Amino acid sequence: MTNPLLSHWDTPFEIAPFDRIKDEDFAPAFETALAQHNAEIDAIAANPEAPTFANTIEALEAAGEAMDKVLSVFFTVAGADSNPEREKLQRDFSPKLAAHFAAISSNKPLFKRVADLWARKDDLGLSEEQQRVLMLTHRGFVRAGAALEGEADKRMAEIKGRLATLGTQFTQNLLADEREWFMEVGEEDLEGLPDFVVGTMRAAGREKGVEGPIVTTSRSIITPFLQFSPRRNLREKAYKAFVARGANGGDHDNRDIAAEILKLREERAKLLGYDNFAAYKLETEMAKTPDKVEELLLAVWQPAKVRAEEDAKVLEAMMHKDGINGGLEAWDWHYYAAKRRKAEHDLDEAALKPYLQLDRMIEAAFACANRLFGLEFKPLDVALYHPDCRGWEVTRNGKHVAVFIGDYFARGSKRSGAWCSAMRAQAKFPKVQAPVVINVCNFAKADPALLSYDDARTLFHEFGHALHQMLSDVTYESISGTSVARDFVELPSQLYEHWLEVPAVLEEFATHAETGEPMPKAMLDKVLGAANFDQGFQTVEYVASALVDLEFHKGAAPVDPMTMQAEVLERLGMPKQIAMRHATPQFAHVFSGDGYSSGYYSYMWSEVMDADAFEAFEEAGDPFDPAKAKALEAHILSTGGSKEAEDLYTAFRGRMPGVEALLKGRGLAA
Repeated sequence: MTNPLLSHWDTPFEIAPFDRIKDEDFAPAFETALAQHNAEIDAIAANPEAPTFANTIEALEAAGEAMDKVLSVFFTVAGADSNPEREKLQRDFSPKLAAHFAAISSNKPLFKRVADLWARKDDLGLSEEQQRVLMLTHRGFVRAGAALEGEADKRMAEIKGRLATLGTQFTQNLLADEREWFMEVGEEDLEGLPDFVVGTMRAAGREKGVEGPIVTTSRSIITPFLQFSPRRNLREKAYKAFVARGANGGDHDNRDIAAEILKLREERAKLLGYDNFAAYKLETEMAKTPDKVEELLLAVWQPAKVRAEEDAKVLEAMMHKDGINGGLEAWDWHYYAAKRRKAEHDLDEAALKPYLQLDRMIEAAFACANRLFGLEFKPLDVALYHPDCRGWEVTRNGKHVAVFIGDYFARGSKRSGAWCSAMRAQAKFPKVQAPVVINVCNFAKADPALLSYDDARTLFHEFGHALHQMLSDVTYESISGTSVARDFVELPSQLYEHWLEVPAVLEEFATHAETGEPMPKAMLDKVLGAANFDQGFQTVEYVASALVDLEFHKGAAPVDPMTMQAEVLERLGMPKQIAMRHATPQFAHVFSGDGYSSGYYSYMWSEVMDADAFEAFEEAGDPFDPAKAKALEAHILSTGGSKEAEDLYTAFRGRMPGVEALLKGRGLAA
């Protein structure tokens, strides 16, 4: 019987046939695809003909189709619907993949062909896009260590293999801690909790096989629990469990793993001739240097810290008024901030939530994409990897553009957070292929599913990433969609969040779950008026994480990352009532792989641009201005990594922005 992962997918739009794929199919398909890719690479490297763009660079672009199919399915389910078998496969696959790609990057005959083309680049008659692909391919080989010889070459391969194993272990440890810890709550402890929170807690209890409601460390449960529960002792217990993830001792402790990862990254950078890992990593980003990153983060840190300290005094006074003596603690912040928001903005999360139905917010994201870019979304009846998933065909002027999949609900088998990935990226070579894009979120499951305002913002954020994938219009997959500098990749996603705050969008789509009535004008005004509420707290917890990440990578690797984390926070004067958004043992952005390592700052770098980019629409007098939308698609959303990020942004806006728009947008301007 043919392995469904390796056969032609005779499904609508060639979506993976999830209903026919079994866990036991992955390992044999992986081995077959790996061998096939090796044979393709060997054939390119051993080609007796002189190197040409077609027989070397385009041949590399075309190689690995079977690998892409197998891995796109596997990593989708491993992240969003894991089980012990998939976790074991991930531990098996990671070092093999690292060794495989290390072997490609250290293939001397192959690199010789690429280097030969690079030396003759001006005489090859290449298009602008082909020149870009050649440059990126050559640079990728050099940065991967292709020019290393002997022991250095061998050591680089060992480092990559070990890092892949450690990254997988870090992620699985975190998932295990999140899955295993929960706190049973008695009926008497539900006082003050809105119905939607209690319903979510009861559903979580049923999932764990527990009679009655529970608190878990899923953000979709713990955040509203911290906001609404008047039981300070329970808030403290839940909060301490949340911040201790990955640092509980035993088999799932991530602290030693983080230390080893940092040490190996430093060694890797030095093998390639860089002073430190941050210098290596940032060379290809917009920021270029650690100093520039630090300059941006500190410019935002100071006003944010001042605001947070002012807010802490107000919240502490509220707590004392409640008869609780002593200082405000981290597990008190959400509770009193929610009370303060209700008092100052008359905005009650429990009253707001029924107006933010998941289905209506999905419609809102689609409607904005229709008004801006002419996209239309039609539900698809196809088998996907989990019953919670939904699919849509995306068209424009009747022509197929993409398939979009949404997987919105939290569950024990899904890692925390929210993300977007392309199960198939857009390309025109070696054949035309339309993208299959997925958004994965962790919203509380209920009927109807109701979102917090932050949840709704997350939905728009991930859909902004999806648009970057869906509207991509380049020839080569290696520069398609979100294949851009890390500190540019968050621009489309963060920019798209702004359309959630367009009053006309909420007026149309924020309708009450029971009555169907639109959000009252007074509430809408309060929502928009409170958009910058608690920005001191939110900015401090984020910037602290980004500065710790940078410090980890810009010098000698710390022997004990937790000690260095404490030293950085002490030096910054971190308010004691606020924790880093991601402490080291749970900082998956930085330690599950290289993606955001010394790059967590990139959300803020992109925010400088997104604040400025949305101002372009405001200056035009219309958030849906057709000319600006067309320019946004032409210069940013459709272009992938076909040009330098700075050139793409400048083509759209005419200049690069300063930090002022960001401070103004966060309400932190002097």
